[in-house]
Amino acid sequence: MLKVQNISFSYQSDITLKSISFSVKKGNTLAVIGESGCGKSTLLKLIYGLHDLDEGQIFWNEKEVLGPKYHLIPGMEFMKYLAQDFDLMPYITVAENVGKYLSNFYPVPKKERIAELLEIVEMTEYANVKAQFLSGGQMQRVAIARVLALEPEVLLLDEPFSHIDNFRKNSLRRKLFQYLKEKEITTIVATHDSTDVLSFADEVYIMQSGTIIESGLPQSIYNSPINKYVASLFDDVNEIILKGKTYFVFPHQLKIVEQSDIKVRVKKAYFRGNHYLVEADFNGIPLFFQSAEVISEGVLLCLSFEESSLKF
Repeated sequence: MLKVQNISFSYQSDITLKSISFSVKKGNTLAVIGESGCGKSTLLKLIYGLHDLDEGQIFWNEKEVLGPKYHLIPGMEFMKYLAQDFDLMPYITVAENVGKYLSNFYPVPKKERIAELLEIVEMTEYANVKAQFLSGGQMQRVAIARVLALEPEVLLLDEPFSHIDNFRKNSLRRKLFQYLKEKEITTIVATHDSTDVLSFADEVYIMQSGTIIESGLPQSIYNSPINKYVASLFDDVNEIILKGKTYFVFPHQLKIVEQSDIKVRVKKAYFRGNHYLVEADFNGIPLFFQSAEVISEGVLLCLSFEESSLKF
């Protein structure tokens, strides 16, 4: 089990992370989501041992994670950390980058391992291409394969799919997280992408201004956000005030009805493939809902939602 116990850290005078505690069971995937600058990346670096803590302790099982004051080369050998800059060697091939830390004493198993990892990240056809000729998304996929090469006990991923095209991202995510589950690799993903969180995380932590403001199952947090900030991390969100109560309502939760207290005038419809995202005016406030059909500008409508499914 990974245990983070009451840790705090600051780069200078301002506190970056404050009094953070949590634990992750072996083989589980934890997603940390929050706005840019909230401390997600710093948290991963501290868990890996790249910085010294101001307060608190971090343990993997019974072994304490220590920073540069205690290690000549920062970082824990049983962990792997994928940073946003990839850190590939540009003048060697994709296969050589992936196998960089694999022993040359066993050339056949090394070759097989490289081939397996390149298949997971869908980069087999680029095995003999030098890294300098890859796109940003291709580099990111190679970097993912490289951190898996020695099969770490703990894997720390910082925005692991941010440069990868959408058509390939979904397939890669499924393959990668399935592999991590099969190998029981404890994983922490820092991300801004709600798909990483909702589809693959066992637990979610919401960060804001260096603290964890909410944690729980993905379904629970999505269906019952504690405030507009949390809701906005997963989708467009409407803040609707009715009879003195505030509701945080996602566009898909609003339905067109014949009569209700939510009377809106349509301003614009955005085509989203299988539906339209409709922007409307509700008492001078923008409000968004989904529609199967395009709705013309200026149309008056009534909308409603199920209060029982929302937290306010």
